[in-house]
Amino acid sequence: MKLIRFGDPGKERPGILLNDGARVDIAGFSSDPSFDHNEEFFASDGLTRLRAWAVDHLHTAPRVQPALRLGPPVSRPSKIVCIGLNFRDHAAESKMEIPKEPVIFFKATTAIVGPNDSLVMPRGATKVDWEVELAVVISRKASYVSREEALNCVAGYVLHNDYSERNFQLERGGQWAKGKSADTFAPLGPFLATPDELPDLNRLKMWLKVNGEFRQNSSTAQMIFGVAELVSYVSQFMTLLPGDVISTGTPHGVGLGMKPPQYLKVGDVVELGIEGLGESRQRVVESV
Repeated sequence: MKLIRFGDPGKERPGILLNDGARVDIAGFSSDPSFDHNEEFFASDGLTRLRAWAVDHLHTAPRVQPALRLGPPVSRPSKIVCIGLNFRDHAAESKMEIPKEPVIFFKATTAIVGPNDSLVMPRGATKVDWEVELAVVISRKASYVSREEALNCVAGYVLHNDYSERNFQLERGGQWAKGKSADTFAPLGPFLATPDELPDLNRLKMWLKVNGEFRQNSSTAQMIFGVAELVSYVSQFMTLLPGDVISTGTPHGVGLGMKPPQYLKVGDVVELGIEGLGESRQRVVESV
C-alpha cells in the first residue's frame, strides 16, 4: 500500500496511491474529520484497518485530481532522527573512518514539506547541499527493541532529501542540527510505501540530479548499518513514537565532496528518486 497526503500546505488530506497512478481520497475511512496519517493513526494499527476498509470501499472512494499538490505522506512526526556517514562510499569521499556505531543527529520537524515544494534558501546561506536518503517511518512505540524485532516496528519507507547548509552545520559550532533544520529542508514523499512494497531493502537504486546532471548514483547496498540495526540502535537511546522518521544516510556525490565543492544557488532544480519510492523535485528559491 502507498499512502499519500494531498492539498494545500497545512490542509492536507489523507489518501492512497494506486498502482495505476490514480490517487484516492480515503476520508470515508474515518468519521473523525481530523483523521490523518499521524501518530494516532499508526498507533491504533491504522494500516491494518485501512487495508480491510480498502477491500470493500476503494473502488467507490472518490479520486483525487492529479493537479492537486502532494504534501508529505506523514503528518508532523514527533521527531526526525538522522544517521550520519552510513554509506561506505560517502564516508570515503568525506575522508572519514567507517563509524563503529551509528552517528545520530536530529532534524527539526518544521523542515518537513511536500516532495515537489520549493527549497527556500535560508537567510545568510552560502553552502546549501543535497542528500538523497531512504527514510523509515515507525509504526508503534519502540523502546529497547532488539534487532530481530525491529522491522515489526516499521510502518513503511519514504524518499527524503536531507538538505544541509554546510556552513551552519560545520563552521558555526555546536551540533549538526543547525545546518539541517531550516524550513523546507526535509521534503518527504511522494508516498509512504508499506514494507510489502519493498521486499529487498538491501539493493535499492538511489539517485539525485542537479539541473539534469547526476550528482548521486548509488544503492542501499552501500549502507553500513541496515534498517533493522538502526531502528534497534536508536531505540536504545530514546523512545520512538508511531510516525517518527529515521533517515538512514546518503551515498557519495554530495556537493561538499566535490573538487572544488559545489553548492546550490537560486534557480537550481534538484530531482531525486529511490527504486520503489518514486521521485521528487525541488526548485531553489530566494528566502522570503
